Amino acid sequence: MITHTKEPQYDRCLELAEQRRSEFGLMSNQVWHDDPRRLGFVLARYKFVSKMFSGMNRVLEVGCADAFGTRVVRQEVKALTATDFDPVFVEDVNRRMDPTWPFDCFTHDMLSGPVSGAFDGVYAVDVIEHIHAEDEDRFVGNMVKSLGPHGICILGSPSLESQTYASPGSKAGHVNCKSGDDFRGLMARYFHNVFLFSMNDEVVHTGYHKMAHYLFAIGSDRRA
Repeated sequence: MITHTKEPQYDRCLELAEQRRSEFGLMSNQVWHDDPRRLGFVLARYKFVSKMFSGMNRVLEVGCADAFGTRVVRQEVKALTATDFDPVFVEDVNRRMDPTWPFDCFTHDMLSGPVSGAFDGVYAVDVIEHIHAEDEDRFVGNMVKSLGPHGICILGSPSLESQTYASPGSKAGHVNCKSGDDFRGLMARYFHNVFLFSMNDEVVHTGYHKMAHYLFAIGSDRRA
């Protein structure tokens, strides 16, 4: 068995492999198998959230699924809580929890009520498009109620315009995709300040939202 790499700085790879091997979660494993480039897009979305929330004390993720990207946000914040309404995914997350990157994860349906804790930031990546329009105010309202008085909310969703080009697997369950103006309007019901960003593949920008595959909306200065 080879015990050293040709360049000594890479011996860390062998040492860590002996200690632990990371594994995909349920959803990331499926994505890596069926559409590997999509995993890059997903991780880029988490990277954007991580930089927006960098340095925050307490952050809440809503709809974490297998939480494969959650560690990217955890790297930038002091404490993170992740929730999902499906116990299958929550069980998978907690089974794979790495003590180097710990966070709390439990089952919670945001339609049933907020999560207590007065978080500094709350975010949902690829969730709001799965919430029926008649339920979206209850969903976002409960996210906002989970925030402290100066908290910030980030929602990320495929754009309505992108759905013409989305694969069947990608858009399965997408019942509430929005155009940029409608997305901004949803957040404006809860925040005085709303910042809308476009995203194509891994690139987040301020370009024309009707040509964006993905949208981010950031809300700050919550309404009473």
